[in-house]
Amino acid sequence: MRLVTCEHRGAVRHGVLDGDEIAVIGEGDLSAVVAGAVIRTGAERVPRGDVRILAPLLSPGKVLAVAANYQEHVTESGSNPRDVVTASPRLFLKPDTSIVGDDAEVEIPRITEEFDWEAELAVVIGRTAFDVPVEEALDHVFGYATGNDLSARSLALGGARDGEAWTGFFDWLEGKWLDGSAPIGPYLVTADEVPDPQDLSVTLSVNGETRQSGNTADMIHSVAELVSFSSRLMTLRPGDVILTGTPAGVGVTTGTFLHPGDVVVAEIEGLGALTTRIVAPRADG
Repeated sequence: MRLVTCEHRGAVRHGVLDGDEIAVIGEGDLSAVVAGAVIRTGAERVPRGDVRILAPLLSPGKVLAVAANYQEHVTESGSNPRDVVTASPRLFLKPDTSIVGDDAEVEIPRITEEFDWEAELAVVIGRTAFDVPVEEALDHVFGYATGNDLSARSLALGGARDGEAWTGFFDWLEGKWLDGSAPIGPYLVTADEVPDPQDLSVTLSVNGETRQSGNTADMIHSVAELVSFSSRLMTLRPGDVILTGTPAGVGVTTGTFLHPGDVVVAEIEGLGALTTRIVAPRADG
């Protein structure tokens, strides 16, 4: 199924996308459905064009993301290839304030002039997972969506920087935390419709020009490995999201960044196209 969260008649509702209509099945976002609520027949069918599509999950408990999970992305910036035998996933967290949905307007933060894109497969946890072995990890996945890890590649924080390596690391990390920097959508596809999450094309365009073209087969750490590894560090709960890394083609490698008016479209095979509209920061700050 393709599940959506939307705003209709002033209320947040969720439902099943069926062609150009949404069969409404409840109020609020999809949290209850992901946590195991029974999906009943929609009492009302609403034209898709009559609603505003929101992120499937508006406030996930955790948004985990994975750095350096595609070899060509690692090497495009000049780093050495990662040794797949000894490498472990490089996890970081994004706040729930980074979540927006399809066709959202995202302001370029005032603290950066280098705002970048990263198309990513988003994984939504459906069953509580702690210390789960790799071979059982996909049993804990509810579904998948298209994601975009928007990233500030530089931060203008005021004053001189001390030049320490840890300062550079935290500048990179804090550049992942900005409001609106994790678009997810346009809908959530249940896991039964994605027989192999390691065989999905991943593309991204800016103003119609293709910038990224890859496949989840090229991940260094598979979805199952990421779920398993993450569950060794923390309990994963229904509704938690894992962004699984991005293929080559990000803007920082060519000094090409996003500007007001740009339209970014990330698309993953079978999961839909996720549009983000880049706008200038508000005059009131």
